[in-house]
Parts: sequence; structure tokens; C-alpha cells
Amino acid sequence: MGFKCGIVGLPNVGKSTLFNALTQTAAAQAANYPFCTIEPNVGDVAVPDERLEKLAAIARSAQIIPTRLTFVDIAGLVRGASKGEGLGNQFLANIRECDAIAHVVRCFEDSDITHVEGKIDPIADIETIETELMLADLDSLEKRVVAIEKKARGGDKEAKEQLDLVTRALVLLREGKPARLVEVKPEERRAFDMLQLLTAKPVLYVCNVEEASADEGNAYSERVAGRAREEDAVAVVVSAKIESEIAVLPTEEQRDYLDAIGLAEPGLNRVIRAGYALLQLVTYFTVGPKEARAWTITRGTRGPQAAGVIHSDFEKGFIRAETVAYADYVALNGEAGAKEAGKFRLEGKDYVVADGDVLHFRFAN
Repeated sequence: MGFKCGIVGLPNVGKSTLFNALTQTAAAQAANYPFCTIEPNVGDVAVPDERLEKLAAIARSAQIIPTRLTFVDIAGLVRGASKGEGLGNQFLANIRECDAIAHVVRCFEDSDITHVEGKIDPIADIETIETELMLADLDSLEKRVVAIEKKARGGDKEAKEQLDLVTRALVLLREGKPARLVEVKPEERRAFDMLQLLTAKPVLYVCNVEEASADEGNAYSERVAGRAREEDAVAVVVSAKIESEIAVLPTEEQRDYLDAIGLAEPGLNRVIRAGYALLQLVTYFTVGPKEARAWTITRGTRGPQAAGVIHSDFEKGFIRAETVAYADYVALNGEAGAKEAGKFRLEGKDYVVADGDVLHFRFAN
């Protein structure tokens, strides 16, 4: 799996421009007026990982298949979205289906591009979106709590657990705090996630800056980074304009372009790394003569569940995982060298897959 990230923000902050660049498509309109994106646009993008090419070269794989992630471009929210202003209800529902929120924040001055609030203030923009999401969560829980209370009074064990979580979330939301601040025990996580609260989703702030600030950011993005640190979120700096220019270049010309403007890598790479860190995702590899392939799992995933990402039968019939760490695979020139050096391991059902593991699963049909 990869992950599904909903791109949100006020109108005219560069969301659709960034989406077009990230997915290298023109599926989402980028126009200088609110609600130019009427339906959520969905795009899959390959996750760049230089390790995959090295593994493929050693194994002489005929094909390289990177893992992928999905971006959903959700139309611009505005003040009052939680009450249906603009196209609010529709888009709030789209956000619920995502694993994380990439909140694009305008951190640039440009008199030719209007701002829906009439001024450039990234923190105020963040608070506008956050408030609408909190109000939507508050409304959702208050509509459900009476029915949950009734079930709990009737002795329903699951309803009692759910009521406790709802009550804790409501306390925070009524104080103007997001639901992700609710302290959730591991055994409560599944029930909490089933509440589908918008403000419980991890947040990645994407600071859209002018071209000159694409590397180090600017005063606006520094304020956003400070906000992110306070709430244990993540912030990255990107110039959507530069990303859109890179996206249309042939691969061999992209490196020259980046060198010319003093950037070490595209902003996409930073967004992906930040997203992976935010969602605690890691990558493992399967390598052979037919293909070298990357797979994404959640940190802490054990062998059978990692195998299940490839096919459910692999998880059901899991016997063991033949394992070589990425560094050993490369240093020892493949599986044969790893075996000779004693770096080839057989791992069982309790093995926690590590980032970069090269795996071959044995399973019973």
C-alpha cells in the first residue's frame, strides 16, 4: 500500500497547481478563482526511491515497479464550509476517506493572485480550515452521541467504549482543539479511527512559497513550521510553480533544471518523505530477475501482514520470510553473497519488517 493524502486549503493557495505537478497531469484545473475544482481529482504518483534501482541492477531485474501513493485534490474550503458554504459538505466527505491531510498554505505575495480573505496570513488560513474541520467533527459527534448513550445504557459493551471516546473528543472540540489531541490507547485505536473524525487525521503543512524561497523557505513558512512544531505536525517548503515547471520536463533535463536553480531535489520528494514519516510508513522490497518492486507498510508490521500486502493468500499461508537487509544486499552483491556472509536470515511470524528489507515469502497454498 501507499497512502491516500487529501490536498486541502483555501481557494487560490496553489493546491491544484501542486496537484498537477505532483501527478504530472492536467486533471485538476488551476485557475484564479474559487471552486475551479468541482470534483475531487485523484492521481497516483510513483514514490522515488534510489534503493530500488540499485537492487534491480544487482539482480538484473527486467522491470522496476515502485510503490505508489495517491493524492486527492479537494476543492478549496472556505469559512462556513462546515455549514455547507461553498461546496463544503461534499468536500468534507471526501477528506474523511483520506489517510492524511496535506494542508497547502499560501506563503507568497502576488498581487495578480487574489486571496479569498484579502490578506496573506498563513496562520489565519490554517485556523480557518482547522475551525471548519473542528466544527464539522463537533456536528458529527453531537448528532451521534444520543444514540450511542442509549446503547451504552442498555449494556452494549462496544457502545460504552465508543461513548468514552466520543466524550473525550467532544471535550477537546468544544474547547477549540482538534481530535488528534485525544489520548488514545493502542487497544482503543481501531474504535477511535471508526469515528472518522477529520481533525484526528495527521496533518502535513505544505508551505507554497515563491521561487526564490523554494530551498530555505521564507518568513511566512517559518511561522507555519513553528505552528507545526507546537502541534506535533510536519511542515515542508515547496514552490508549486517550480514543481509545475519540473513536471513537464523530460527526466534527463530535470536534474539540469534543479541544478540551475540551486535545488537538490524536487519538492515532491520532500512531500513524500514527510508524509511517510507522518504516517509511520516504511518500505520493503521483493527482488528477482522478472522485477524489483517496492511495497509500503506501516512501521511495526509483522511478516504475515507484510506478505498480505502482496496477496491475502501470502498472509493466510505464511511460513517464513527469507530476509536480507538492504545494506547487506548491496554490499554483498545480492542474495548469494549475503548467504555466504551469513547475512541471509529466515524470519518467522513474529518478525517486525524493517525499512529496506529485501524479502522472499514462503507460504503454504
